[in-house]
Amino acid sequence: MLNYIWAFMIIIGIMYSVITGNVQEVSNGLLEASKDAVAMCVTMLGILSFWLGIMEIGKKAGIISQLTKIVNPFVDFLFPKIPKDHKSREYITTNIIANILGLGWAATPPGLKAMEELANLEKERGNPEYTDQKETKYNKDSAGKNKIEKKNNKIKEKTNNTSSNDKNEKIRNASDEMCAFLVINISSLQLIPINIIAYRSQYGSVNPAAIVVPAIVATFVSTVVGIIFCKIMQKKSSP
Repeated sequence: MLNYIWAFMIIIGIMYSVITGNVQEVSNGLLEASKDAVAMCVTMLGILSFWLGIMEIGKKAGIISQLTKIVNPFVDFLFPKIPKDHKSREYITTNIIANILGLGWAATPPGLKAMEELANLEKERGNPEYTDQKETKYNKDSAGKNKIEKKNNKIKEKTNNTSSNDKNEKIRNASDEMCAFLVINISSLQLIPINIIAYRSQYGSVNPAAIVVPAIVATFVSTVVGIIFCKIMQKKSSP
């Protein structure tokens, strides 16, 4: 859908420039934007590489493990239904730490893996919206596989008998944990807003780091509001 939206905006912009006689300005803008995009990518690559290196050093020095212990009580509070030894907890913790350090790009891979493991958790719970997916590590034995396949066939028969609207409503609804993780990932408390500092530096800010304190306050408030919202919604959805 986003591809269609962007394509629509580009086409409308080009058509408007033709109608108003500003095609040359649009062409100049495209060239300038392309140059700025390349310069920004180079700037962000250097900054991101530096901080990823710092994280790797921190990991080998045991700092990340210590931060993980600090973050774990927060994860327990926000995701009380996730088992202690579940794989998703590791990815959620890594994502939160990366976001706190301002490494939004580095937080994306563990964030995606966390969502994947949370989907696997729904399979473990027997959620019919997720049990029709591919075989996972929890049903490797043949007996378990046959059982899952029989269950999947029943689910498919049931969904085939429903209307298309009803079918769309029942497939792949996000769990409470998925929604909570997404909210926290978006609100994201940041102690060092590295990306914003890089943007400000790229565009000639006199003091790029002046954003640090306002960013901490803003992200702290957004995170607190996000947590309160998640707990309220979890309470409403609990039986």
